[in-house]
Amino acid sequence: MKVKSFLPLLIALFSSVGAFAQESVSWKFALEDKGNGVVHFVAQATVDPGWHLYDVNIPEGGPTPTTLSIDKIAGATPTGSFKAEGRKAHEAFDPNFDMTVGTFDGTVKFVQALKITDRAQFALEGDVRAQACNDETCTPPLPVDFAFGASDLPEPAKASVETKPAETVETKTPLLPIDAAPALDTDTVTQAQQPDTTAISASDSSAELDKDALWTPVIEQLKEYGMEGNVSGRSLWGILLAGFVGGLIALLTPCVWPMIPMTVSFFLKRNKSDRQKAISQAVWYGLSIIVIYVFLGLIITAIFGASALNDLSTSAVFNLLFFALLVVFAISFFGAFELVLPSSWTNKMDAKADRTSGLLSLFFMAFTLALVSFSCTGPIIGTLLVETAVSGSYLGPAVGMFGFALALAIPFALFAIFPSWLQNMPKSGGWLNSVKVVLGFLELALALKFLSVADLAYGWGILDREVFLVLWIVIFALLGMYLIGKLKLPHDSDLPHVSVPRLFLSIVSFAFALYMVPGLWGAPLKAISAFSPPIYTQDMNLYEGVVHPKSDDYETGMLYAKQTGKPVLIDFSGFGCVNCRKMEASVWTDPRVKNILENDYVLISLMVDDKTKLPAQIEIDENGRKTKLKTIGDKWSYLQRHKFGVSGQPYYVALDNEGKPIAPSYAYDENADKYIEFLRTGLKNYKK
Repeated sequence: MKVKSFLPLLIALFSSVGAFAQESVSWKFALEDKGNGVVHFVAQATVDPGWHLYDVNIPEGGPTPTTLSIDKIAGATPTGSFKAEGRKAHEAFDPNFDMTVGTFDGTVKFVQALKITDRAQFALEGDVRAQACNDETCTPPLPVDFAFGASDLPEPAKASVETKPAETVETKTPLLPIDAAPALDTDTVTQAQQPDTTAISASDSSAELDKDALWTPVIEQLKEYGMEGNVSGRSLWGILLAGFVGGLIALLTPCVWPMIPMTVSFFLKRNKSDRQKAISQAVWYGLSIIVIYVFLGLIITAIFGASALNDLSTSAVFNLLFFALLVVFAISFFGAFELVLPSSWTNKMDAKADRTSGLLSLFFMAFTLALVSFSCTGPIIGTLLVETAVSGSYLGPAVGMFGFALALAIPFALFAIFPSWLQNMPKSGGWLNSVKVVLGFLELALALKFLSVADLAYGWGILDREVFLVLWIVIFALLGMYLIGKLKLPHDSDLPHVSVPRLFLSIVSFAFALYMVPGLWGAPLKAISAFSPPIYTQDMNLYEGVVHPKSDDYETGMLYAKQTGKPVLIDFSGFGCVNCRKMEASVWTDPRVKNILENDYVLISLMVDDKTKLPAQIEIDENGRKTKLKTIGDKWSYLQRHKFGVSGQPYYVALDNEGKPIAPSYAYDENADKYIEFLRTGLKNYKK
C-alpha cells in the first residue's frame, strides 16, 4: 500500500495560513423573515474576480470550508444546517488537495434558519469564516463578526403585506497577512472593556484597583530598566545543530544510505580520465542538495512567519493534524505500508536530469534524490520544520534546513574526494530497516506531545501527565525489547545475535523507561519537562517542590497583591510553550527561587493560549483595526502586547501594585542565579 497525499496536505495547510494582505471577499449580514416564526440569518459574500471561496461541505483533509460560528443566541433556536442558497457550488477536482471540492465565485448567499421563541429576548452574535483562494495564494480564514438584537428582527410577514427590509451590517473581510505583527495601540484600555473583578478578600474594602492604570502601556519604563533573557528560547546555532543531527539520522535510513556509493561511483565512472572533474561534480551535487533544502526552509518562512506559527502552534487543528501525521509516519516506519510521493514527480525530475547536461543535470539529480528519499526524510524534515518555526526566529526554518542538507551533502563530497573509503562503507542490509523502526518509535512518542498541547489548550483532559508518562514508558520499553530482538516487525531480518551498539541502545531505552516511573507519583522529571504535560494535571502527586501561582487572572491577582502589600510577578506562559515548562522544572524548583516566589511575590500565571470563552467578548482597537477578544488566552495575549510590547513566552515582569515595572523584564534563561538576581532587584525597588 502506498500513501501519496501527505505532502499536498502539508502544502494545503501551509498555504491556508500564509496569505498575503488581500481584500478579496466582502460580507453583508441580514435577517429575513420567512413567516410562521422562522427567520433566516443571511450571510452574503461578494468575491473579487479571479478569487473563489469554498462550500460549507468539504471532504476531510481538504481546504477550509465556509463555516458559521454562533457565540451567543437567545430567543431563538437554529434549525437545519448552514448552507448556500440559490445556487450550487462548482464541483471540480483540485490537484493540490487530491480531491473534488465545491467552490463559489461572484456573489453567493449562505443561510441559517432560526425558529423564533421570544422576540423580546432575541440576540444573535457570532462570526463567519471562509477561505478564499486564487491561482497563486489563499487567504487565512479570519472571523468576520456579526451581532443582531431584538430591534433588528424584521416584522413578521403576516403582519404586513410588504416585509420590512432587513437591516444589514456590512464589513470588509480584514484579510491581513497572518504573520504580520500588529502595531501596539497605546490607547488605554477602558474600564468598560474589562469584565468585573471579584475581590479575593471582602474584608479590606479600602483596597481598590485603578483598572485603567493596570492596562496602561509601560514599554518605555521597561526600556529604562533594560531587558534580560532570550525570548526566542533557541539560538540559531542550536537550530543549526538540530538540523545537522536530523540530517545525520536521515543518512542512516534505507532511502539515503544506499544512494551514497551508487551516486559517487557514477561520478567517478563518468569521468574516469579526469578525477578532478568527478570531485568537482560531486561537490556541486552536494551544494545542490543544500540549495534545495534551504529554499524549502525559506518558503516555509515566507508562508508562515515566526509570530503566526507561534500562535498556530496551540491550535487544536494544527496539533491534531501533526499528531495524526506522525502516527501515520510511525506506522509506515514499522512496515505497515510505504509512504512515497507520486511517481510522476520523480519521473519528471529524472527525465529533466537526462535531457540536460553539465551542472544543471546535477541539480536535477539532487532534486530526484530529495523526492525519492521523502519516505524516510519526510518525518524528520516535518518535525524539524515545526520545532524550528515555532521557536520564534524568522531564519529558523532556513537555518534548520541548511544544517539538515549539510549533513546529507558532506558524505557525497568526501567519498568523491576519497573514493577508497567506499570499500569500507557498511553494506546495506537489515540494519537500515532497524533504523527506520527505531525512528518509528521516536515519532510515535513525539506525536503524543502534539496531542498534549491541543488537550491542554482546550481543557479536554484526555492526556493528563500520568497517562502521557504511561504511554512513553510503554513505548520506550517496547523499543528496548525490539533492540534486543524480543520484538520482530515486518521486513526485519533474522537477528542471530545482539550487536554491541544495539545492546547499548537497549540499555539507554530501558533506563529511560525506568527513569520515568517515579513521575507517576509526581517526580518532576526535568529531562522531559519540555514534552510532558504540567505536573498540575496529575491526579496523584506526592512531590511538594512545585510552585503554584496565587492567581490565573491579572486583575484578581493584582487586587490580592495590593491587599497583602506584596509586589507582583506576571508569568506570561502557554500550555504549548516548551520553554515555559523548562523554566518551571529547572528554575522554579530551585529551593531559593521557590522560597522567593511563594513568600515575597504574588505570582500570577497567564496562559496566552487558553481557549476558554470569556463571559463577555471584549472589543479592542489595535493598529487601527477593531477586533474582539473571545477567549481568555486572547485577553492575556493582548495584555502582553499592549502593555509590555512583547509577544513571546515565557515572559516575566515584576510590577508594583499600580502595574508599573520595578525590574528588568526576564525571558527564557535557565540560569537560577540570574533569575534570583532578577527577583531580588524587583523586591529592592518595590521597598523603595
